[in-house]
Amino acid sequence: MKKFLLFVGGLIAFFVLLANIGPMIILGLSLWLLYIVFKKFVATDSTGAKVGWIVVGLLVLSISLSNIYAIIGVAAVYVLYLIMKSWKEEPVVHTVNDDDPFTNFEREWADLHQ
Repeated sequence: MKKFLLFVGGLIAFFVLLANIGPMIILGLSLWLLYIVFKKFVATDSTGAKVGWIVVGLLVLSISLSNIYAIIGVAAVYVLYLIMKSWKEEPVVHTVNDDDPFTNFEREWADLHQ
């Protein structure tokens, strides 16, 4: 049952990722462009060029903010990562090597019926 629920959750996360792949790409490109604009702004000495880079930076920032819902796609990627990580986990089996007959009733019962 756990594997089935993991599969269904992974399927939902995959479809959310597919629905948001375009905005994720645009958000990544706009953040990269915003970084470049910032570097150019810092490197420029003239006031006119700084004003121009601010205008370009505000334009790119508006593009970034309009695609901010692409964070849902990033969350879907993280959920897929967690599902794949938990899918590969093997169950932990605890063995008790105690001679107390009350904690190992099944073993004692099997020994009595042999």
